[in-house]
Amino acid sequence: MLPKEVDVRGVTSADVARESGVSRTTVSYVLNATQGVHISAATRERVRETAERLGYAPSAAARTLRTGRSDLVLCVLPDWPIGPVVDSLLELLAAELGGRGLAVLVHHGRGRRPLAELWRSVTPRAVVGFTEFAPEDERAMRQAGIQVVGTELETDPRDPGAHAVSQVRIGRLQVAHLADRGHRRIAYAAPTDQRLADFTTGRLQGARLECGARGLPEPVVREVDLDPGAAAVAVRGWREVDTPVTGVAAYNDEVALAVLAGLRAVGLRVPQDVGVIGVDDVPAARLAVPALTSVSQGIEAQALYLSAAVLAAIDGAAEPAPFPAVLRVVEREST
Repeated sequence: MLPKEVDVRGVTSADVARESGVSRTTVSYVLNATQGVHISAATRERVRETAERLGYAPSAAARTLRTGRSDLVLCVLPDWPIGPVVDSLLELLAAELGGRGLAVLVHHGRGRRPLAELWRSVTPRAVVGFTEFAPEDERAMRQAGIQVVGTELETDPRDPGAHAVSQVRIGRLQVAHLADRGHRRIAYAAPTDQRLADFTTGRLQGARLECGARGLPEPVVREVDLDPGAAAVAVRGWREVDTPVTGVAAYNDEVALAVLAGLRAVGLRVPQDVGVIGVDDVPAARLAVPALTSVSQGIEAQALYLSAAVLAAIDGAAEPAPFPAVLRVVEREST
């Protein structure tokens, strides 16, 4: 006996109509909950049951053509490594927008596909840029009726209080925390991933500004790979300078955890010999030995602001008032 042939094409509304014994128009009315159309309860139930049994899913493209708008919000990320902070921000943003029936589609800026090809193929309701768009791209999207929402990095040392988290303020907070605990020779542990250069520049600038404001020497900067051996090399270098380093401001918690491993490898105690502070307050910071002090960026507040900005743009409402960056030091045993 030959196996039954499997139909691998997608299930369409025509399939649902044929199985239900009704017209495609009736299927459309039922599945789209169209108001003002008289269809018996029995017919509605039969259409819904058939659609579920066949696994019918309405086409997003067809829905866009029918309604003139899509339910997608396209988030365009630069070529960043996706760490826990960006991941949490996107998850919270998707949850907030989901309450309005909007779905988040994330485009990671890798590869050579032009942005225009992407937004034209998915016809999003709005596009959120985590980096500045080229003027021609932004102009084309707006002309196509797509709302464009920006969330560029704030790296101005004057810190005007824009809604984006100031990378400069993060670096200043780290150094201030270490200096307040008596550390006079401070190091900065930079990441080796060059895709993070925009963030690193601002945070390091902040560390330098705070050192200068407090009359401290410039921070001793070394790149630290996420490897205990490489971190140990950096630690030895910090301790071999004329005035040994006693406080380390790390680019983020991952780099800070590597520094902790490097300090253990060379037999130094934390915080008795060297204090360490990271950024992001990831869950692993609480599990480190000793537990890691970190700067929290207030991701929940950022997600709420960004979702409000997207909804305001879609609704044609006034842009929500900028909120000050919600930065705070979460002190633990490492300092």
